[in-house]
Amino acid sequence: MSKIKKYKTGTITIEIQSHIPEKFLNLIWKNNIQVKNIRKKSITTMIMDINLKDFNLVEEVAQKTKSKMKIINRKGITFFLLKIRRRFALVGGVFIFVFILYFLSGFIWTIDIQTENNLSPYEIRQQLINYGIMPGIRKSKVNVYQLQDNMIKSNENIMYFKARIDGSRLYVSVIDKVTPPSIIADNEPCNLVAKKDGQIVRVYTSAGSATVKKGDTVKAGDIIVKGEQGKEGSTYTVHASGDVIARTFYEQIKEVPIKGIKKERTENKIENLYIEVLGKRIYLKNSLNKFKSYDKIVENSGFIKKELYYEVVETKYNLDSEKVVNSTADELYSRITQSLDKSIKIVDKQVQSEPNGDSIRVRVLVIAEENIAVTQKLQ
Repeated sequence: MSKIKKYKTGTITIEIQSHIPEKFLNLIWKNNIQVKNIRKKSITTMIMDINLKDFNLVEEVAQKTKSKMKIINRKGITFFLLKIRRRFALVGGVFIFVFILYFLSGFIWTIDIQTENNLSPYEIRQQLINYGIMPGIRKSKVNVYQLQDNMIKSNENIMYFKARIDGSRLYVSVIDKVTPPSIIADNEPCNLVAKKDGQIVRVYTSAGSATVKKGDTVKAGDIIVKGEQGKEGSTYTVHASGDVIARTFYEQIKEVPIKGIKKERTENKIENLYIEVLGKRIYLKNSLNKFKSYDKIVENSGFIKKELYYEVVETKYNLDSEKVVNSTADELYSRITQSLDKSIKIVDKQVQSEPNGDSIRVRVLVIAEENIAVTQKLQ
């Protein structure tokens, strides 16, 4: 108790063992020592509460009466401060950790870029770097409104640019300008050419001279209706128009394994948590990975990042080839039809399959009819 002599507040619960308890109590009261909650435990043992400032006096009384004194409980701010002093490193570490989190929350650590069509996220990221916007920059240095104006002015391909800060992440959304297609006026002479390969089925012309007939095979770019009319020797140019219906072909191929060894996840997983400071990882939770085989997934979308380890086991499989062919053919056919324009008419579907070692190769061919004529200026 020598460490607490300089403190004045607090309450101590003590246990006294004395052959003459009455003598001990008489000396306590004679020395004006305040005692509370006196409880008799046995004939020679009693429990009481004393003030911390009177501890030395009680200790002297115990020595005079040859009593044994034992501290069984401590209460008060004094003892709380003593605990904190003993665990200074732990308390200090908590305060330092909270301070680091607060400090790092004032920076942008991730830039999420969403673009469309021709603009790539890499191109936008390089432009942001030119303006000093990169992971590790303080939030206070990023003016999103000024950044939006600068990006639109400096890149003629950007039609819309929006930036916003959420937590430690900067979200950037970009829409690029789309150049309108060149339109040929109705009174301007032109040809009709094939926009894709196909086999001619029907030809309808309202102006111009057809250069193909039913059954002909054409390639993309071939002239199918020439922008000329009139008899030989007295022709004149016109704006070719009409529909040229051709049989076109769309193909999808996929190779699917039907037997072998596959890896499957069990329900066991390990999760580690860490933060990155100046390119170094500081782990908040780092568990030992005991899995022999595992999948590792890193989630670094937030300030506190995760490492997930999923246990994986290997199992053998042997699939029914007919079912595999049917399901794969349905999948490939769905892919093709989803990519087709509504004006395209499907006339046939062909499915072919052939084994290839432990796999099976599935080919789906969709035969369609569509108008393949597009205008092209006369050269």
